[in-house]
Amino acid sequence: MRIFSILAAIAVAIILAMSILARPQLLAMAGMDSPSEEPSETANTGEGEPDAAAQRLVKVMVRKMTAEQVDSAVILRGQTAAARQVDVRSETSAVVASEPLRKGASIEAGEALCVLDPGTRGAALEEARARRSEADSRVPEAEARVEQARAQLEEARINLNAATKLGQDGFASQTRIAATEAAVATAKAGVTSATSGLRAARSGIEAATAAVAGAEKEIERLTIKAPFSGLLESDTAELGSLLQPGALCATIIQLDPINLVGFVPETEVNRVTLGAQAGARLAAGGQTVVGEVIFLSRSADPETRTFRVEIEVPNTDLAIRDGQTAEIAIASAGLKAHLIPQSAMTLNDDGTLGVRLVDDTDTVSFAPIGIMRDTVDGVWVTGLPAEANVIVTGQEYVTAGVKVAPTYEELSQ
Repeated sequence: MRIFSILAAIAVAIILAMSILARPQLLAMAGMDSPSEEPSETANTGEGEPDAAAQRLVKVMVRKMTAEQVDSAVILRGQTAAARQVDVRSETSAVVASEPLRKGASIEAGEALCVLDPGTRGAALEEARARRSEADSRVPEAEARVEQARAQLEEARINLNAATKLGQDGFASQTRIAATEAAVATAKAGVTSATSGLRAARSGIEAATAAVAGAEKEIERLTIKAPFSGLLESDTAELGSLLQPGALCATIIQLDPINLVGFVPETEVNRVTLGAQAGARLAAGGQTVVGEVIFLSRSADPETRTFRVEIEVPNTDLAIRDGQTAEIAIASAGLKAHLIPQSAMTLNDDGTLGVRLVDDTDTVSFAPIGIMRDTVDGVWVTGLPAEANVIVTGQEYVTAGVKVAPTYEELSQ
């Protein structure tokens, strides 16, 4: 039985081999035409090689583009900030004697926020003024004593001069001369004493004047006033509460004008200048505002390497609040750029973002680009020549240096 199986397998193998190797002969025996194996004459002669090469070129869609001057802007994210904010605090110790003002109230510069009980400060002021009056009265007396001492000194000097001359002629004794010299010394001491008394009197006036000024200043501190016009961010101190030096009376903020604060990266800081126009869109409600740059930091933040920029914006209706998020655009010098479809951008083997171009010989090249602005119509990019043939379809199927079969799409930007 095994022999028959082997013979049957050999017979099947022979039949399959003949059907494959002798297929043309079998078809001829069956009366069927064999497929033509003759290649085209153009293939044998080589006359059709240029057409075949053309058919092998990748077809791409190319758009002719011309650079345009585009207004540039530095885009930042920031927030609003009050122009001024201060915690008004007490400079003395006393009990609040005024009714409190409630948060949100509008305050004018110089308006009283907290009025404190004067206590005995009025009496202290009167006492200081009385001491100053007393000191003032002592000055004329001290001045008179000085004049008297100077007159006595002058008289003593005259007597000494006369006694000295008489002594030289033998008409005055040495005792008289010594007595006049002693009188001159005594007169000098009197002048010195009177002058010291005058100085003491004047010092007393200065001390009394300082005491009066201190008492007046202490009374002035009893009325805590607003340093500028603005809004109360907190209630003022409650009636009857005790304020110590440094205790909070109220917090006041100024919102007109208001500032927009952002941070510029070091790659963009040279494009921002003082006085440049700037606009912003607030996150809350989409409100847009316009102002100008009033401050640009000269020192970078050590952690983020960014520079603080402040923009002043009018806020007469106080609709803008402190701390709102804002998208800021600061105007800068315009640049030449191309508007390309976002789909035209690609990456080269090094991961550089750019586009592929076609030159006059239909050869592909790669050009790195920088993104300037993204719009609904496309992306404004820099880094391309003024006239550029950009591959907008098929750029992913070609590489730099290969030839393509371009189809040009005219587009006026």
